[in-house]
Amino acid sequence: MKSSAKKVELASVDDLFSTEESRADAQREKVMEIPLSELHPFKDHPFKVKDDDAMMETADSIRQYGVLVPAIARPDPNGGYELVAGHRRHRASELAGKETMPVIVRDLDDDQATIIMVDSNLQRESLLPSERAFVYKMKLEAMRHQGERMDLTSAQVGRKLGGKESREILAEQVGQSRNQISRYIRLTELIPELLDMVDEKKIAVNPAYELSFLKKEEQMQLLDAMDSEQATPSLSQAQRLKKFSQEGRLNIDVMRAIMSEEKKSDLDKVTFTSDTLRKYFPKSYTPARMQETIIKLLEQWQRRRQQQHDR
Repeated sequence: MKSSAKKVELASVDDLFSTEESRADAQREKVMEIPLSELHPFKDHPFKVKDDDAMMETADSIRQYGVLVPAIARPDPNGGYELVAGHRRHRASELAGKETMPVIVRDLDDDQATIIMVDSNLQRESLLPSERAFVYKMKLEAMRHQGERMDLTSAQVGRKLGGKESREILAEQVGQSRNQISRYIRLTELIPELLDMVDEKKIAVNPAYELSFLKKEEQMQLLDAMDSEQATPSLSQAQRLKKFSQEGRLNIDVMRAIMSEEKKSDLDKVTFTSDTLRKYFPKSYTPARMQETIIKLLEQWQRRRQQQHDR
């Protein structure tokens, strides 16, 4: 005869003697002091962590006050933790001679971790073109995996979420146009050597976009042509290189002929590196603020000259 008694789940001893407050506290995220040696970089992390002046300032601050904002990491199946946000703080802590840093550990899947990693860095004042290119691509791929499908290197878009294309959503989030998002993502098709030249401002973003349509072997040949002619392509030259490539007529001789063309002289252009200008400004000044201050000073100087001329 079957028992009519229903199956009863018994509470654990911990549940019986714990309070609602303690159970809620157990669910809250906690900041843990984790050894730096147990924190590993995020896979394919696109942001460049450099030991520059800004890094040294951060290290000095951490040496004096510690890390004020905890990093975010997730458990690494191979041991330790994978950093999601806080790579610069991790490096600065190393330079400051620290052994641990405060970290919030979360269980995140790849897409969640990618979006947090990207969003935590997108607010930085100065991002390199290569950083923008890869983070836009990575975030759009994560958004696609979460339900938004699109072709990342063309204007073709598949499914939408909430009536908006994922490219449009990202454009609103970062304050860029959809077209500009696509142009940055296209830069990921450049070979590393050319992309480094874009970061170093030796090649502008618009010519770089055109060069990204060249085959990889053509891009390698272009490096040789640029070196032999000691020149970098202008926008019109890059567009012609792209056209020759699409027509199947691009070779090293064509590249050298184009790169050897006389361009408008750059003698009227004056360029200062940030290191040169830094000694004339307080450490707290950003490159944008330095530029703004220089422009104001030049405008004042121009007005004084005009006033002297009018006397």
